[in-house]
Amino acid sequence: MSPVFSNLLAQPGVALAAEAAVKIAVVIVVLMGMVAYTVLAERRICALIQDRLGPNRVGAFGLLQPIADSFKLLLKENVLPGHVNRFWYVLAPTIAMAPPLLTLAVIPFGNTLAGFNLVIADLDVGVLWIFSIASLGVYGIVLAGWASNSKYPFLGGMRSAAQLISYEVPMGLSVVSVFLLVGSLKLSNVVAYQAGTWLIFKAPLAFLIFLVSAFAETNRLPFDLPEAEQELVGGYNTEYGQMKFALFFLAEYANMIVASALIVTLFFGGWQVPFVRVEAFGPILAGALGVAAFFVKLLAFIVFFIWVRWTLPRFRYDQLMRLGWRVLLPLALLNIVATALALALKLRA
Repeated sequence: MSPVFSNLLAQPGVALAAEAAVKIAVVIVVLMGMVAYTVLAERRICALIQDRLGPNRVGAFGLLQPIADSFKLLLKENVLPGHVNRFWYVLAPTIAMAPPLLTLAVIPFGNTLAGFNLVIADLDVGVLWIFSIASLGVYGIVLAGWASNSKYPFLGGMRSAAQLISYEVPMGLSVVSVFLLVGSLKLSNVVAYQAGTWLIFKAPLAFLIFLVSAFAETNRLPFDLPEAEQELVGGYNTEYGQMKFALFFLAEYANMIVASALIVTLFFGGWQVPFVRVEAFGPILAGALGVAAFFVKLLAFIVFFIWVRWTLPRFRYDQLMRLGWRVLLPLALLNIVATALALALKLRA
């Protein structure tokens, strides 16, 4: 390494920027790999549930199937329908894919490993960042429906706007009780608070509300009404093909991974290993164990999301909206009041 380059990296600001760039690259590569193999996992798990084999021909146990699918999508003809609003039609898939990538910036995947803090940006208002960025995902879907200049994609986009707005409210309110207990909006502090007892045991109602809302926010069955094939032919992505369709497809799985990571962080201790003091193993091994614990929990919730999709039937649209506004919203408000009263009584005692 040249002396000039070494001196440049020695500058505090440059070193921090280089470290952040490395973290961003690693997170994007890991997320894209997880998205590709989550699709394969879904196909194999649904085959297991339906007593089929699933994809098992490309590579050992079908492990190269995601690579084959990627090449297939890349080599498809790039068709641009003549009736669409071209600029917004092309931009919409990118807008749909961006929020999960930005959301991962504040999720801590571990404590420290070899001196590196395993979070890209440990913001003091991390949860506000997550909800502000995650809410932008609806714009990609709405724009896709509108820019397609077709009635079924437009109806799918409008459904998605109504659905995501409806379930963002109880999801956001469910997290309020968590931060009343922790006293901080910083996600690393939330994980540290759970060193003794996971928040799933202290705020079970908040977890249930958040979990149900996460299914709706990620458009997963039984809440995938924006693309209900029986009614909308495919919904907001009907007019899309090739890599533009793939971006919508991958965005759904990326959102599912991010939702699972949030559930693990908020309610299941994040990188904390249950019944084990990882600090006793030394800094490097303790960091590795924390990362491994986080990803084991993350994979468990991804499998849970997939299992539910192939187990429960789709809701009717009126049932979907009624559940959000008449059931989850009152429960979330009640949970906040109950948590605040319990904390007030505890402080007075």
